[in-house]
Amino acid sequence: MKIKNENFAPMWELNPLWQTLTEAERTDIVKHVELVHYSKNETIHLEGEESSYVWMLLSGKVRIYKEGIGQRQQIIRLLKPYDIFGYRACIANESYNSCANAFEPCTIYRMQKDYFTKLIGSNGKLCYQVMLMMAKDLAFSEIQTVNLTQKHIRGRLAESLLLLLKNYGYEEDGKTLAMAMPREDLANMSNMTTSNAIRTLSQFAQENLLAIDGRRIQILNVKELEKISRLG
Repeated sequence: MKIKNENFAPMWELNPLWQTLTEAERTDIVKHVELVHYSKNETIHLEGEESSYVWMLLSGKVRIYKEGIGQRQQIIRLLKPYDIFGYRACIANESYNSCANAFEPCTIYRMQKDYFTKLIGSNGKLCYQVMLMMAKDLAFSEIQTVNLTQKHIRGRLAESLLLLLKNYGYEEDGKTLAMAMPREDLANMSNMTTSNAIRTLSQFAQENLLAIDGRRIQILNVKELEKISRLG
């Protein structure tokens, strides 16, 4: 991790959450926020580590995961630029209950925990927006729990591919996912073994739902993937 001197837009221009800050708070917040850079695969925080910062991703991709049995990782969320993370542990004054890792080189704003909790205690509009964000994260987690425990392998993998598409979109060709994910990570995201992920991807390719070139995946039939995901 390195502290950066690059210039990024102010937080309130990047995420609506911070638009609730008063002018005085916007002036003061720069004293309590750092711009930091993480290299590919570098750990941002660990599960069980004392919470000390709230983070907002500026560039790159971050994966949030939990360590399972046999050190198998369960990816529970993939973050895109301007997403905020680590805030729940800070509000609850608890340790982080998951790990955060830079999937690729990342630049991040980090805010001191004490200042963040002070802000939401004094700014009612900000507090309300944080509550909305937490409610949406909780709803997503509940849906993911059902998806990963009740859907069959094909449904789980289709769901993961659609989530990657929603988060990161396509490359310039309008077909290739803008997220080249290793098969092991795709399996961890879909709650299956790597061999099952490889086999199911091959089946999707044979059915002309996808085209695969190494880690690059082209989505050829979104509607059919949505149907497979929906039917589970």
